[in-house]
Amino acid sequence: MLSRVANSVYWMCRYIERAENVARFIGVNLNLLLDLPLDASLQWSPMIATTGDQKQFEESYSEYSYENVLRFLTFDRQYQNSIISCLQFARENARSVREIISSEMWEQLNRFYIDLKEAEHSSFAQNDPHKFFLMIKMRGHMFSGLLYSTMSHGEPWHFARMGLMVERADKISRILDVKYYTLLPVGDYIGSAYDNIQWAAVLKSASAHDMYRKRFHRITPKHVADFLIFDAEFPRSIRHCVATAFDSLHKITGSPYGSALNRAEKCLGRLMADMNYADIEDVMELGMHEYLDSLQVRMNEVGQEISSTFFKLTPAVTNGLSQQ
Repeated sequence: MLSRVANSVYWMCRYIERAENVARFIGVNLNLLLDLPLDASLQWSPMIATTGDQKQFEESYSEYSYENVLRFLTFDRQYQNSIISCLQFARENARSVREIISSEMWEQLNRFYIDLKEAEHSSFAQNDPHKFFLMIKMRGHMFSGLLYSTMSHGEPWHFARMGLMVERADKISRILDVKYYTLLPVGDYIGSAYDNIQWAAVLKSASAHDMYRKRFHRITPKHVADFLIFDAEFPRSIRHCVATAFDSLHKITGSPYGSALNRAEKCLGRLMADMNYADIEDVMELGMHEYLDSLQVRMNEVGQEISSTFFKLTPAVTNGLSQQ
């Protein structure tokens, strides 16, 4: 399999998942806005803080208002992690591997990008943001479904699934971090009814509310964090994503479990082992933010090792933006 093809299908799925999860970040705050009496800057600045792109935001926008944050995260083409930038990159990668992916996948992604371009010049996102970002999430689900049901599960598919899972694990950790940052200025909310509302919003934004309720019934911070980080069966938990990415990595290399032929396998294998033998008590002892921050660093290292091992390409640049 050509390195170029592997790189394209891997990043195609990472960008689709990234776009969907940016919509999920915004969904956390939109749900919270309905119930919590927070100042606008306190409500929206954590969104940018969790991306680590405050400097770029502040260079272009004067305040952390709803309109500015929405524009930056959704339609700002100078911001490489905005939803429209991610879809543009995903579409360009998909175009380069049309012979590898199914026609249904290409048609869905192409329509997704065209519809978003049309929404950029309309008032849809501002007038009905709940419906707009739900649409983005559902389009992401549809693409994932087509990936699983219309593409042969060979080597290209495993690169696609690995990219999707690495991205999802990172972004679920950031959805949890949105909750942490939102509580910082208002510590009095911890343990209150507002706290429960926030945790319920986090679960809904990860499409985890119903499955969580079936397992734990009552919402508590400890159980929510445990479910989203360590649950072995829920497909959006970090542990499940890491294990699935690890499975695809070994299918690609052909190496047996328990061995590592390259640094990517070592890096991802260590992370999976640590998650298999850790539990929520370890997280609480360290501090949830500190644990999630460390996890995000390690997920970045995994992504770098995968790129170094399999692609070894200079990142493709489009309009001054690069894949990263």
